[in-house]
Formats: sequence, C-alpha cells, structure tokens
Amino acid sequence: MREIEVFIDTEEIADFFFQELLKRGYVPSEEELEELADITFEYLVEKCIIDEEIEDL
Repeated sequence: MREIEVFIDTEEIADFFFQELLKRGYVPSEEELEELADITFEYLVEKCIIDEEIEDL
C-alpha cells in the first residue's frame, strides 16, 4: 500500500462540524466544536488512519 502525506487541522475539522451541524439545525458553541474536533482527531489516530506528528516550530 502506498503512503501519502496528509495534513489534518483540528480548526478545519471544527469548521466542517459547525457547517454540518448548522445544516441539521444545531448551533454548537465554540468549545463544543473544539471538543468534537479533538475527539475526531484522536479517533483517526487510534484507528491508525493518521499518525500524529508534532511539528517543530
């Protein structure tokens, strides 16, 4: 299997959830969105869909 490099930003995940939840009639708080994004990221790591790499600044 070929490996590809993908960058996943939790802010982008939060924005996606916000838009999708609005379409479904929900208005989540910013804190709720951040939690959902973090949970989603952790799920992807746990399922080995992505590897978490800490970026050197």
